[in-house]
Amino acid sequence: MEFPQFRKLENGRSLYKITAPDQFIELQQIGSNWFVYTFELQQFPDLLRLQDMLSCQVPFEVLDAKHFNHIHQQTTQPNV
Repeated sequence: MEFPQFRKLENGRSLYKITAPDQFIELQQIGSNWFVYTFELQQFPDLLRLQDMLSCQVPFEVLDAKHFNHIHQQTTQPNV
């Protein structure tokens, strides 16, 4: 599988850029603000969730890279 891969939750309030089999960036909308989180996974349950993201298991859907990048450029929140 090639990286990055882009996914979103069905409700569109969390966007994901999966950069490796164990790493991703999440953009999460809370109110009108977007927050950026970076994850490096090590625990098995988290790795299984990432596999669900990659295989587009409900509630994850494919996301267009342009949409993710557009929102990411607009965020002014620091990485947490």
